[in-house]
Amino acid sequence: MEKYLIVSAILFTIGTIGVLTRKNAIVIFMCIELMLNAVNLTFVAFSRYLGNLDGQVFVFFVMTVAAAEAAVGLALMIAFYNNRESIDADDVNLMKW
Repeated sequence: MEKYLIVSAILFTIGTIGVLTRKNAIVIFMCIELMLNAVNLTFVAFSRYLGNLDGQVFVFFVMTVAAAEAAVGLALMIAFYNNRESIDADDVNLMKW
């Protein structure tokens, strides 16, 4: 169990560092997905350790939210790229009216 939690912590840390340091919106969304997958790994590890399926069922809900977040995020990035021809996260405040 400890090995799964260590891998999950490493993945979550990589995702957090990526969100905080990157400016490209696509890379930021990929890092958020990495963080969600790290949490999913933790849920599955605890579910297996405790011998019930609650964590694995919860993973399906997290995956659903992640898919919706990816779809909405990509749609926003396409709209932003069509407007500014850049997906730099620092330029997002330029979309104000």
